Amino acid sequence: MELDLQQVSQIVQRALEEDIDGGDLTSDTLFSESMSGKAEIIAKQGGILAGLPVAEMTFQKLDEAMQWEAKKPEGAAVSPGEIVVVLKGNLRAILNGERVALNFLQRMSGIATLTRRFVKETEGYPAKILDTRKTAPGLRVLDKYAVRMGGGFNHRFGLYDGILLKDNHLRAAGSIGEAVRRLRQRLSPTDRIEVEVCTLPEVEEALQAGADILLLDNMSAAEIEQAMGLVHRKALGRKALVEASGGVNLNNVKQIAATGVDYISVGALTHSAPALDISLELAA
Repeated sequence: MELDLQQVSQIVQRALEEDIDGGDLTSDTLFSESMSGKAEIIAKQGGILAGLPVAEMTFQKLDEAMQWEAKKPEGAAVSPGEIVVVLKGNLRAILNGERVALNFLQRMSGIATLTRRFVKETEGYPAKILDTRKTAPGLRVLDKYAVRMGGGFNHRFGLYDGILLKDNHLRAAGSIGEAVRRLRQRLSPTDRIEVEVCTLPEVEEALQAGADILLLDNMSAAEIEQAMGLVHRKALGRKALVEASGGVNLNNVKQIAATGVDYISVGALTHSAPALDISLELAA
């Protein structure tokens, strides 16, 4: 899935307005409007690149004639000291857009880098690494794109494109069985219902209710193995898909993947990824 450029354009415009507002007091006072410049975007840290189209759009909104020469492709691995991009254009535009462009590039590359680490840890197992809705408000499209650049997969984008019965839904409905029954009455037969479960009795109840996907929440690897046994024995002629979530980190993700789950969702990909160190330096 590619970036929705119209949506990205709105995000970039808001970010520029937030930072520049009426103008850059320093750069606009020091340098004439006609001055041109050249700059290099340099990786100061190893990682996975994500966000180059967003950074490019940032500068082109300030200078339509800005020349952008990417030295590394989107999704590529970079090493410390590598030049990522060379840009030439209006000097004020380069200086005005520097912080906003780097904010996007550093955040998105940080997410892609962390995602790649989780993907590497689970190589050889069928589990796909998924993100969650724990994204920065207003930046979900960018956060989830960065996950894809790191080799991960997107869970639902919002409440509108996937059914997931969580603890509060189940509490309000009265039981897993009742919640699933109500949904089945109103949904198309092709709509998949995912149910969050925290205990083995809840796994059994969800399987009996006909859940299509089980989200095993905050279970240990040993508990997940037991749950997988129940899924294989009691899936009523069809195997429900299984997602492990909650408390997943780089120390335990391989052990979780080894249980045979289909998906592992990791909130940390988008809410705790450290920014990748990337800088912009003016060049001769």
